[in-house]
Amino acid sequence: MKELTDWLADPVPSRFPYPAVLQEFHLVGKHFVSDATLKSLALARERLAPQPVADADAAERLLLDRFLDTALDKWDGRYDYPTYTSLGVLGLPTADDGPEAAAAARVTRDRLTVQLLADLLRFELAAVEGRTEWLPEMRPDARMVEKRHRLAVRVARPALERLGLGDRLTAADPAGQAAQLWALADGELLDGRERQVLRLSMLPVYVSHDEHMFIRVLQTFETTFALLALSIRTAIGHLDGARTEEAAAHLAVAESALAESAPLFSLLATMQVESFRVFRDFTEGASAIQSRNYKLVESLCRVPDQDRLDSPAYRSTPEVRERILAGQQTLDEACTTALGDPRFTAADREVLTASMLGFAGALRRWRQTHYRIAVRMLGTRSGTGATEGTPYLSSVRKIPVFRSVTEEPDTDTRTAPTGHPNEGEAAA
Repeated sequence: MKELTDWLADPVPSRFPYPAVLQEFHLVGKHFVSDATLKSLALARERLAPQPVADADAAERLLLDRFLDTALDKWDGRYDYPTYTSLGVLGLPTADDGPEAAAAARVTRDRLTVQLLADLLRFELAAVEGRTEWLPEMRPDARMVEKRHRLAVRVARPALERLGLGDRLTAADPAGQAAQLWALADGELLDGRERQVLRLSMLPVYVSHDEHMFIRVLQTFETTFALLALSIRTAIGHLDGARTEEAAAHLAVAESALAESAPLFSLLATMQVESFRVFRDFTEGASAIQSRNYKLVESLCRVPDQDRLDSPAYRSTPEVRERILAGQQTLDEACTTALGDPRFTAADREVLTASMLGFAGALRRWRQTHYRIAVRMLGTRSGTGATEGTPYLSSVRKIPVFRSVTEEPDTDTRTAPTGHPNEGEAAA
């Protein structure tokens, strides 16, 4: 690749040949990129490592470092779920950002949700209208694309409302609304850096059309769980200070964000099963069991039981496991303390209990729907990354979210979706 060779002679981060590199990756899929290209990228990383970075160039250098980390995961033998979904490139908020960052994190989540879904629809529109040759295998039919338009717009709407843009989708038809959503994101919700991040965060492993949607949906889920982790951590701090209303408000944000993401499962259900089974052959080593954000949310709710803490679920996320072993405070512990604290009135306890139960119910429903979509896609097959697949998810969905409050028993005993992974969205 001449552009990369030329850049290596003068490795300035702001002039890195991203378009040429992306074209190479997109032509065949990350799994099939040539050793020559990967070797040149590894050399680029080596050339950058010792170079000092001026403050003005720090953002460009950080983005390039994160992109190379993602692009070279298979070359390095450390390919996993976070690199498959380019989470480093996205630069999501973290639970350690502090309570003062919680409000900004919700805005970030809303902006990124709209951006990711708008880009998903941009690609779907380009494909159905014959304006792109990228990811050519197993294109969906027009009816399926129309369903994707409706569902993606549905997930984006609450975020658009909070961003003050809820009245901008005026088209009567799903394709028209999809086009408007992309035009809105492209014109008003993407600055130069965000636009670059959106491009660099899409590195499919193969050339199946549906993998684009799959990655964008996973990334959108991750933006939600990143917000949840920070919201729960912030709620814990408020309970320590006997500020019940503030804690409940952050749990309400977490509950609503999780509920708003529900149609993503219906969107995921439009993925062609055969397409999924083809490209997943090249995702070996990456599994959603490695989701740090999800495990952080679960472990911030309460300390996992010992058998789960010692299972592949947490051994696949060692940094989260280390937090737990170091004594990370949980919402369950904070709630137990609060319910016995004389500073909390009966009204405080009622508000807190209702907030805890509301969030717990939302998370249990999320787990159940996740399980049903996995059954649809995998059947009884094992998952990627040497995981147990649907039997694992079947057991996980029954884990109590909290111990300090009495949760309603689960009544949904179905083991597979009845034509749709989320009956609440079946009409879509």
